[in-house]
Parts: sequence; structure tokens; C-alpha cells
Amino acid sequence: MKTLSELAEEATNTDSKSFSSLITRVSELLSKEKEGQWKLRVTGRLVHLPPSREAIVVGDIHGDVESLEHILREERLLEEKMKGDETYIVFLGDYGDRGPASAEVFYIVLSLKEAFPDRVILLQGNHEGPEDLLAHPHDLPYHLQRKFGSDWRSIYAELSTLFRRFYTAVLVENQCIMIHGGVPSKAKTIEDLAQAYEKHPAEPHLEEILWSDPVEDIVGTRYSPRGAGQLFGKDVTEAFLSMLSVKYMIRGHQPAREGFKVNHDGKVLTLFSRKGSPYFNVKAAYLKLDLAKNYDSVWQLTPFIRQF
Repeated sequence: MKTLSELAEEATNTDSKSFSSLITRVSELLSKEKEGQWKLRVTGRLVHLPPSREAIVVGDIHGDVESLEHILREERLLEEKMKGDETYIVFLGDYGDRGPASAEVFYIVLSLKEAFPDRVILLQGNHEGPEDLLAHPHDLPYHLQRKFGSDWRSIYAELSTLFRRFYTAVLVENQCIMIHGGVPSKAKTIEDLAQAYEKHPAEPHLEEILWSDPVEDIVGTRYSPRGAGQLFGKDVTEAFLSMLSVKYMIRGHQPAREGFKVNHDGKVLTLFSRKGSPYFNVKAAYLKLDLAKNYDSVWQLTPFIRQF
């Protein structure tokens, strides 16, 4: 694997042909992954991680390549940890849109996936959702046009197809669930989670996973001002966690002033891993999680949240 400096330079200088080739290779890799040809255990679009090793959990990046490079540099992932066999990187979705370096972020993230296929996990965010759930305004095409000129349409089509292959959730048995947005409030079984993409739009699970947000002091769900998904209360979170036999949820999707926030009496952790306009958080954050340790509450994770 290249050094971070080499990878960043490649991302800056890549042309449409090289970018398209990378997309194709990662798409083929994901196909093999779902067929069980890699070490990751996958059920539908649910990734099962064993309660061992370490996970670096990254929230929304939204085209902020400087924040992404900061995380990789601070954790020395390319120089040290990824060369061993002890670290996963879980991206919670929303890689592009809203940031001018969206293409560069995708190049780095996809390069990481290609280099470390069994340890880099790419979740789908609402900015990578199916066309009927895609976030608006959707400015990724403009960033691709800036980068690739007249070739942007073919690159955008290839990326859009790749997005539909990303995963829905990560489950660490008896410990936690990681998703992009919120709880699928009508899910009754783990299969509803694993098959949420395939059941869309007949079932509401995927929409809520990609779009919903936790709020305090309500029971059940309420209309979301986002226009998609739901606002959900602590009781909905508790029922979902109980169904999965886990203790807490880690998600992205929402800007947080300090880069993270905690909801529902320590059962929900939100991570937001980018800085700058159009968001106005003071800090960004990611999580360094020891999967071998058994935590009862998100509050116990706060010493391992890295703010910058």
C-alpha cells in the first residue's frame, strides 16, 4: 500500500480513466465479498464483526479530504496498523456532496477498500442512497464536473451504481450496531435489517436507516423535518437494541457541534467527522473502539472519541 502522501497526491492528480478503473475494481471486490470470498462475514447487507481487534469508526466526511487525511495520519493507519491484522475502518456513509474534494475523498476511500478489503467497511449514507431516497440538493455531479470535465457523467453513473452495493449496517455481536442514520422502527427481525435494501420501497426500513434521527422526550416516532425518515424516541432505540441483543448504537448523519453527541441515556452515539461550510461544528470527531471490550453505555466510549 502507498503512503498517505502518495495516496493523497494520486487522488489530486487522478484522471477519469484511472478513477473509473478504481471504481470497477472495487465493485468486483464487493461482489466477491458478498459471495464469501473474503474474510468478512456478510448476511445480505449486514456485516458481522467479531468481538476482537480494534475499529476506527468514521462519521460523515462530505468531501472534506483534509479531515479524512487527518484521521488516517493521526492513527497511522497506512504506516502501521493496516499492515498488521488488528484494525478495521468502518465508514458510516456520506463520503461526498457538500464538499469540493468529494472526488478526492472517494478516491482515497475506495483505494483503502481495494488495499484492505477485509478490514475496510463502507456503509451507505443518505447521500449514497437509491435514487428515490437521495439527498437534495445533490451537488456531487458539480464536483465531478470540476474534476473530470466532460467525462463526469460516466463517472457519476459508475459511482451511483457502486453506491448501491455498499452495506447497510455493521453488527458486533452482543455489543453494538453501526448504521448511518436511524432505527428502522418497524423492523421485527435481524433479517429486516440485513435485507432492508432489497425490501425497499415496499418496507420503510431502508428509508429510516438512511434518514432518521434520535430525539429526546418523545415516545415512538414523529415526522422528520428532513422530509424523509422519522424522528425516534428512546423507546424505539431500546426495542431495536433488544431485538439485536446489543447495548448501543453508533451512527453518523447529523452535524454535532463538538463532533459527537450522545442520546437516549447513553444508547446512541453520533459521530460527525468533517469540518467547514456548510456545516458549522466547532470540532470533528471519530471513534477508536476496542471491539474486545464489553461496554454497557456510549458514555464509556467517550474517552476513546478523538476530536480535532
